Amino acid sequence: MKIFRIIILLLIVQIGSVSAQDVTFADNVAEILYDNCTTCHRPGEIGPFPLTSYEEAASFANMIKFVTEIKYMPPWPPDPSYSHFLGERGLTDDEIQKLAQWADDGAPRGNPNNEPAPPTFPTGSQLGTPDLVLSFDESYLHKGNNADDYRVFVLPTGLAEDKIVKSIELRPGNRRIVHHALISYDLSGRAQLLDNATPEYGYQSFGGFGDGLEDAFTRQFPGYVPGQRPSFFPQGLGQVLPAGSDILIQIHYAPIAADESDSTSINIFFADEDEVVDRMVQNAIITPFTSSNPHLLNLPANQIKNEYHYLNIPVSVSVLAIWPHMHLLGKDWLVYSVHGNDTTQLVKIDDWDFNWQGAYDFTGFQVIPAGSRIHAYATYDNTVNNPLNPNDPPARVTWGERTTDEMFYLPISYVEYREGDEDIMFNDSTFSGIFNSAAPGLHSLHNVWPNPSREEIRVSFTLGKTAEASITIYDIQGKIVERIQIDEKYQAGDHAFSHDISPLGLGTYFVALEGLDKPYYRMFQKL
Repeated sequence: MKIFRIIILLLIVQIGSVSAQDVTFADNVAEILYDNCTTCHRPGEIGPFPLTSYEEAASFANMIKFVTEIKYMPPWPPDPSYSHFLGERGLTDDEIQKLAQWADDGAPRGNPNNEPAPPTFPTGSQLGTPDLVLSFDESYLHKGNNADDYRVFVLPTGLAEDKIVKSIELRPGNRRIVHHALISYDLSGRAQLLDNATPEYGYQSFGGFGDGLEDAFTRQFPGYVPGQRPSFFPQGLGQVLPAGSDILIQIHYAPIAADESDSTSINIFFADEDEVVDRMVQNAIITPFTSSNPHLLNLPANQIKNEYHYLNIPVSVSVLAIWPHMHLLGKDWLVYSVHGNDTTQLVKIDDWDFNWQGAYDFTGFQVIPAGSRIHAYATYDNTVNNPLNPNDPPARVTWGERTTDEMFYLPISYVEYREGDEDIMFNDSTFSGIFNSAAPGLHSLHNVWPNPSREEIRVSFTLGKTAEASITIYDIQGKIVERIQIDEKYQAGDHAFSHDISPLGLGTYFVALEGLDKPYYRMFQKL
């Protein structure tokens, strides 16, 4: 019996040893990197080196192991146990272990024939073909004087009629110096006069978009920070860009030691003519000056200070996104709303990182009833124990737009509430517009939207290669309710259509994408 146990133990050890050595780029690592890292780690994006091939990944294997083990990469500041957002990044413990084992084993490639193709990305845009592209009239020279520069650029739209904007995508001309950008518009011509009054291209503004343009601060479009993926507003939602308006881009150029030039552009996507957009996205911006308990931001030297602001909500709203922002002294965020005994958790960031921030789209409307109060807390560490403290020794820091100043800046994007918003859920395809992530040969069926629905659903899917496919609706018993498409030939890429479900009875159903390597299913409910 003892010999039998020893043999079993040796077999277990041998199997474990073989499986540990069986982690290869082709069979394990490529999929992890392509799904989680390549979006930023590719030419022209924020990642400092590309991860689009075995050769590129193998040369950084030990670094990949280190930054994933300490969970510095992939970056995702919000606490996923507190609230959920679209596009959440993060690796499982198993994925982290595989990356570590691969590095320890010398980064073996495995069989190249088993490698998935790297994801494909569009050029010039992450969203597709824009309806309007606006670019700098000339390059702007950012002086190498180790100072921040906040500059507003005025780009005439030339629009002859009002347009509904579904997305705005800023494309930095020089990613080394463009730290972040705010985007709004001006109808008064005031911004152009400010630009004309300066000899350089654009004009400086350390407080919003300039004197006389205070309204532009509250009607902003989604802005830009490095690594952030732009998004589309969901069906029926948008923002107005008036005829004859000038787009305003306030760019924060980071301090540098040598002169560098930038020529940035933006892509603007308008609503299709057949889309009924009847709710306009608005922004409530909580700052020390705009909250319901206004006071100055004052951070004394050698202190850790908690800053609290709140905003009373007089009418019911449905929140889409939240954009917490602070600078180098920032340590954490906690934001939630309270209505009676009910609490809605919005965002929690335990370890603020100035280099990794963005706008976070919720996975569904966060309904904030009338009479609620949004509570926002932030912590600042202005002591010698903060390695990012820009002052040595620490000094008093107040509100300002320079990196060495500090901010408590919290935009919240919302629309007017409508009955049923509580039941609407979003998915990545709701906001992304196109998908572009399917490698050749790989297919996917995306979540049905809206879900639940009373009259119409949006079905979207991605094919990794040209194929014939069928689309069918099944009931909860697995019986065919409707054949939408039968053996239809689809090209490789992204497809979407709307379908009337009003004839269906109340209940749970499935959309099936069939005829491929396997069937793909998504559940939805008919109200």
